[in-house]
Amino acid sequence: MGYRVAVVGATGNVGREMLNILAERQFPADEVVALASRKSLGTEVSYGDETLKTKDLDTFDFTGFDIALFAIGSGPTKDYAPKAAKAGCVVIDNSSLYRYEPDIPLIVPEVNPEAIEGYKNRNIIANPNCSTAQMVVALKPLHDRAKIKRVVVSTYQSVSGAGKGGADELWDQTKSIYNPTDDKPPVQFQKQIAFNVIPQIDVFMEDGSTKEEWKMVVETKKIVDKSIKVSATCVRVPVFVGHSEAVNIETEEFLDEDEARDILREAPGIMVVDKREDGGYITPIECVGDFATYISRIRQDGTIENGLNFWCVSDNLRKGAALNAVQIAELLGNRILKKG
Repeated sequence: MGYRVAVVGATGNVGREMLNILAERQFPADEVVALASRKSLGTEVSYGDETLKTKDLDTFDFTGFDIALFAIGSGPTKDYAPKAAKAGCVVIDNSSLYRYEPDIPLIVPEVNPEAIEGYKNRNIIANPNCSTAQMVVALKPLHDRAKIKRVVVSTYQSVSGAGKGGADELWDQTKSIYNPTDDKPPVQFQKQIAFNVIPQIDVFMEDGSTKEEWKMVVETKKIVDKSIKVSATCVRVPVFVGHSEAVNIETEEFLDEDEARDILREAPGIMVVDKREDGGYITPIECVGDFATYISRIRQDGTIENGLNFWCVSDNLRKGAALNAVQIAELLGNRILKKG
């Protein structure tokens, strides 16, 4: 007997990816339902070779369902996730609502699978921020070997991280550049995103950092090690899908770049593509649709005693959101629920 699974927010970018990945990875589900708001009722979405019609989230009864993958944002999640959890359905939430609550596990399965036991506290598991998820997959094996003291990261985040509206704005503004009579002022972003970069993601905080940067700091500490110091600068770039990160780490013990390369090659969820030649690295356009987090440009940082630099790229709709949620569901099933 397999699981009964609900995908909440099935008509959005992340919800559709969740359905795709459940099918691709052959998640052992006897039943999958697609849920959305009433305005999207009846919209058809793909689940492998099947076509599902969305059902009304507002009236849906989660009783008897094992897992609900939520991709609807913090506001609606606050209303519906507790209802699903109370009905006995384990919620895996992609929003930021529960990430920072101490009794709710924040999980990247390659990094802290043991934290899955914490779901019993409230029947809810949090999925991390997209930029954090890919970074910690790379940090964990290096931390296990040499203990990371400090991380300095600059992100180059695609517009799909802001949802369908972000992708539409890049597309519309790009077209308008070549048609000056069709002006497309910023709506989703603070400034023009086409042919530009914007050093702000989310709102500013009192210390001058943005909330996206704060998320990377707090989530890395919760997932990997609370003693790690993190400094982040998050930038929105005119790329449709795929987040990139330039990462600098300082470790307690010396870690040679060749050993680091070997460690990362053996680490789960990582593909190392690191040739010191033109094009011997991965860019965001090459990672779209893939499960892996790609690591390139691994090299010693000679400005500090124990320093390394590397380049990290991943499909933010997959590892940064939908894939990680499905992997959590797989971990939950294999370790705890054990059906099918």
